[in-house]
Parts: sequence; C-alpha cells; structure tokens
Amino acid sequence: MAKKRNRTLRQQFNLKLFIILVSITVVSGILQFYIINRQVNTNVTHEAETISNTMEQGIKETDLASRAIEQQIDYRIELISEGIGEQLPNNYEDVSMEMLNKVKDQMGISGVDIFTYDENDIISVVKSTEPDEIGFTLKGISDEGHTDQENLLSGEEFELMTPASYSAENIVVLYTAQSGSREEPQFFKYAYYHKPGTDYIVSPFIEADEVYKFTEEVGPASWIENVVSKHEYAKEAAVLDPRVFADPSLAEAMYPPLEKVVYGDYEYVTDDQVLVNMAENPERITRIDEHDGEKIYKMFIPYDDGRVIYVALDYDKMSAPFKNYSLILIGFGFASLVILYLTTTRFFNKIYSNISKIISQIKSLEKGDFTARSDVSDIGELGKLSESANKMAGTLNKVLTHTREQAIQTERHAYLLESEADNSVDKVYTMSVEATTEAREKTDDINYIIEEMEKHLTEDAKDQELRMHLAKVRELVQTQSNSTTEMTITLSDLLKSLHGQSSSLSDISKKLLKNLEEFQLNDSQK
Repeated sequence: MAKKRNRTLRQQFNLKLFIILVSITVVSGILQFYIINRQVNTNVTHEAETISNTMEQGIKETDLASRAIEQQIDYRIELISEGIGEQLPNNYEDVSMEMLNKVKDQMGISGVDIFTYDENDIISVVKSTEPDEIGFTLKGISDEGHTDQENLLSGEEFELMTPASYSAENIVVLYTAQSGSREEPQFFKYAYYHKPGTDYIVSPFIEADEVYKFTEEVGPASWIENVVSKHEYAKEAAVLDPRVFADPSLAEAMYPPLEKVVYGDYEYVTDDQVLVNMAENPERITRIDEHDGEKIYKMFIPYDDGRVIYVALDYDKMSAPFKNYSLILIGFGFASLVILYLTTTRFFNKIYSNISKIISQIKSLEKGDFTARSDVSDIGELGKLSESANKMAGTLNKVLTHTREQAIQTERHAYLLESEADNSVDKVYTMSVEATTEAREKTDDINYIIEEMEKHLTEDAKDQELRMHLAKVRELVQTQSNSTTEMTITLSDLLKSLHGQSSSLSDISKKLLKNLEEFQLNDSQK
C-alpha cells in the first residue's frame, strides 16, 4: 500500500480554498446562466409580443381605414347598380352596346358586364363595355361565386357562400380584386345586381386603384415594413393565411384572392405543418429556429378572418446584451473570488510563515536548544504566542543554567566531603580503638584497685556500705567504658555513612551534569 502523502497546513488550506473557489464559480455560473437564460426568453417574448401588438394594432387601424373607404365605394356602386338597372330593359337580348356605353359614361364607371346563362347553361359575361370581358365566368374559378350568381339570378333569398365587402337584397359587392380577364394586373370593384323581373345580372365595375394604393402606402404592408425597418431586433414580419398553407390550390383561384403571405415578408420559412395546424386550431405559437447558423425567434399570433400575424426576431442580437451582462457578472464574480483567493492565501501564508517560525523554535526546544528564539512581527495572537514561547525558552534556559551551576557546586562539595569523610573515617577509627583500649585499661585498673580494696574490707556495717559504694563505682566505670566504645563505633559508622552518601551525591551530580550537557544553553543569561 502506498504511503499516504502528508500535506502541509498551507497545501491543505490552498487546496480546499481552490476547490471552494471552483465550486462557487461553477455553481454561480450555472445559476446565473439559468436565470439569465430565463430572463432572455422572457424579454424576447415580451419584445415579440410588443412588436406583434404594435403590428396587430396597426393592421386593425389600416384595415378599418381601408374598409371605411371600401364601404363608401360599396354604397356608391350600389346606387350606380340600381341606376343602371332602371335604365336597361328587362331582357338581356334587348340590351345594346350603345345602352351600356351610355350608362358607363353617365355613371362615370370603368365598365358594365351583363351576366346570364350562355348556350352551355353557365352564367358568363354575354355583353360588356369591355370586349376582353366577354365570355368570362366564375365557373371553374370560383364555383362558390358561380353558385351565388345562380342564387342571385333566381331572385330567392340565399346564404352567400363567397366573402363580400357588402351585400343587400338583390346585390352583392365583392372586395377589391384583380381582374381575371386582363393581361396586366388591374384592380376593380365588382358588383352583382339583379333587378327583379330581369333575366340577367348587371355587373358594374370601377377601378379601385385608390383603395389598393392606399392599402399599399399606409396599409398593413407599409405598416409592417415601417415597423421592421425601425425596430433593431425585427428581422421580418408578415400576415399569413394558414388556409392557403393547408390547401395551396386556394392561391391559384381567381376569387376569393388568397395568398400564403397576405402582407409583409416570409423569408425564414418554418415547417408548413405549424401553419396547417393553426388553420384547424388557432393558438399562439412561439419557437426558435436556426437559419444559416442564425437563431431566429418566431411568434405566430392568430388574427381575425383566420389569418396569422408572424414576427421574426434576431434572437442572438436580443439575447446578446443579457448574455454579455451575464458574462460580465460571472467575470466580475470570478475576479472577486480570485482576488479573495489571493488575498486569503497571502494572509494565510503570512500566518503560516509565523506559525512555521514558532514550530521551528519548538522543534529546537524539543532538541534541547534553549537558545532558539522566534521573531514574529504580528500584533495578534501569534505575536503573543511567539513572545510567550521566547519567554518560556528564556526561563527554561535560566533555570537549567542555574541548575547546571548548582550541580557543579554540588559535585565539588560532594567530592570534598567524600575526601574529608574518607580521611576522617580512618582517623576516627584509630581514635576510637585507642580510646576504647585506654578506657578498658583504665577500667581494668580501677576494677583491680576496687578488688584490692574489697579484700581489706571487713564484714562490719561500715565496710559493707563502702563495699556498696565501690560496686557502684565499678558499675559507673564499666558504663562509661561501654559508652565510650559505643560512641566511637557510632561515630565510625556515621562517618562511613557520610562517606557513602557523599560518594552517591557526587555520582548524582555527575549524572545531572551529563544530562545537562544535552541542552544548548546561553551561559550569558544568569
């Protein structure tokens, strides 16, 4: 098993602080990215809704203006139709070209068509002030319109099948539409009027270029172009007709005139199925598509008559400020963390350096070097700790130095005491032997004298009393002799013990000095 690597406190602190720094950066970056991304989507959606609402309001206003003009034209053409009907005979065969041209000039219109059943039993133009109109029929172009003509010609009430800008009893006025019988595109306002009792339909038409031009200049198309050109985020906008996306054949029909793109531009084409679904289920749809590496935010908003307002925004351009703001926040946050990391590590390194000085001092003390000192320039706890360690080392140095000096003196005195005790033992032994011998000799002499005196004593009372005193004297002399012997023996033993203890004390002093040699002391500190 590999030996576990020991890391210093500095390495542990730097590693943990670095891990915390990276973790905070990653977590804060993810959170900021998530929040900013949501904010971007919210702002983009709000911006798109603002543009779409502006467009919707503008389209409504221009539509109302266009319809108001068209309504005035409808009322005018209704009066014209009724006036023409009053001037023409009831049978279409009796209507002459002269009559038609006369009412055309009189009414100040572009022309008049007479619709009735032809030889194929199809309602078509049989007479007209415009030769190009002869033979024109809605059959095959707009079967619903042809059916409406049949119902109108019958004189019975019916439900109109084709869209009309105005309808009343015996008259239907169509929206402004392009003529289907002209090579060059021309826009006319057509009316179908059936005077009761006649066998034909009078269809006066007037040029409606003023309506078309108004719509082009100040209508939805112009409004859309103006909004897109002035809005920095708008890429394109349009009014779409989902019905044509669902059934492309409607774009080929003459009437009603339907197009996929009613107004505006639709270059960033989306999957047609989106609009096909909106034709059946009109609901607001937002999505982000990529076109040529460019992200486009799209919004489809249901509008009246089944149409859809389409707005395309530059998602990258809209989200760039928020993304840049997020990157700036992340950058400042990371820079702050780096500065905090550098400041913290620098502060800790200073602390660690001071700790290392104290540790080095303690290791020197551990090895016995009581001259070691730590120089920590700190006004906090580490400075106080270094000062205390220095004082402790100084105190220990003084104590051990003093102890060594005392041990040296003790060894010196022990040696002298041992020498003197050794000499004194011999002297005391000789003196005790001599004193004992002398005391015994004296005792023997006194005992001899007493014995001789006792020989001369009689048995009388006085002699008996003297005998008793002599016995006491003998006893005292013997006691004194024994005491002297014991005293000399005790003194000899005491000196021998003193000699042994001084020798032991000398050994202890030597061992103490030997142990003190392991410490490095400053002799100048007393």
